[in-house]
Amino acid sequence: MNPQEQLELIERGIDELISREELLERLKTGEPLTIKAGFDPTAPDLHLGHTVLLQKMRQFQQCGHKVVFLIGDFTGMVGDPSGKSDTRKALTREEVLENAETYKQQVFKVLDPDETIIGFNSEWLIALGSVGMLELSAKYTVARMLERDDFERRYRENRPISIHEFMYPLLQGYDSVALKCDVELGGSDQKFNLLVGRELQRSYGLRGQNVLTMPLLVGLDGIHKMSKSLNNYVGINEPAGDMFGKLMSINDGLMWNYYTLLSDKSVAEIAKLKADVVSGVAHPMAAKKELAVELVSRYHGAGAGQTARDEFERVFSKRENPEDMQVYDYKADTALIDIITALNFAPSRNEARRIAEQGGVSLDGERITDILTYKVNKPDAVLKVGKRKFAKLKLMN
Repeated sequence: MNPQEQLELIERGIDELISREELLERLKTGEPLTIKAGFDPTAPDLHLGHTVLLQKMRQFQQCGHKVVFLIGDFTGMVGDPSGKSDTRKALTREEVLENAETYKQQVFKVLDPDETIIGFNSEWLIALGSVGMLELSAKYTVARMLERDDFERRYRENRPISIHEFMYPLLQGYDSVALKCDVELGGSDQKFNLLVGRELQRSYGLRGQNVLTMPLLVGLDGIHKMSKSLNNYVGINEPAGDMFGKLMSINDGLMWNYYTLLSDKSVAEIAKLKADVVSGVAHPMAAKKELAVELVSRYHGAGAGQTARDEFERVFSKRENPEDMQVYDYKADTALIDIITALNFAPSRNEARRIAEQGGVSLDGERITDILTYKVNKPDAVLKVGKRKFAKLKLMN
């Protein structure tokens, strides 16, 4: 691709690019650029929200550039305060390293392993030492830090801000200095930190990096940023059927945002598909299934998406039971609530009762609302909890 074609691909779905002219100038040199995105290993599993950045990194790889997947094993012990209303709990070194190992196993479902550098920022941040840390902290003022929205808000509301939280943007910025980054990627909530990196590079005599921010992927609730804590996420290690079912639950309007940020389809292909849906030539359900097939296949292998689609249509369109169900052996007169919690079909007994009271529990198609007193005695029965959880119950002799 020529520089203009590269820029068009890179700008797809972005939130902001600082600056377009500078990046185009860099691309025109024909030299491979160093592209960085940092991930603090604060949880063991990645979800589709994380892959928005991975997709953009992959596009840079397609343009022939060097991509650094930077694991914040040092900064993860500080805790990124971006968007937080309270001081974030720092992780132990052991937790960070354990989570980092799972990240390494998951990112190559998107990135080309032969063209990806896996880095750990402890390599240079530990070597910086106490004198280096003091020199780094002298490069930014408290007044500038308080320009950041979340810090300014917490200061105004008299909520605590720990000194180490001020260090986080500086440490992230120093990563760009150490790697001599040409471009740093991040979510739209990371803009302040990325700009700190741009300024720090200049203070160390380097050319300031270009900053590219991506929109935050909205979760399944259609309201909030995708997050495990809000339970509105799609994990990339989830079973294929669960992933497919969750993707089918997003609303029609949100589907196009997912297409733009997650799909490998071209802008023209997505525009045509959307036009067909708007005109009535194509049904939005069919477009959503096409997206779900693509994403499930990416994370579970070729053919997995179509298999998940066939199973989804059998269960939800034709109202049949899944072919592959978990089998659970139980004793006579066991309360249904005990079976549901033993199967981990609900996180707690209270949640199981809530699901049942809302009509979400059935046994052989019969809706059961009082699962606390209902005793199961059927030799064979199919239990359904919610929309996607099924089990075949077998009475033990």
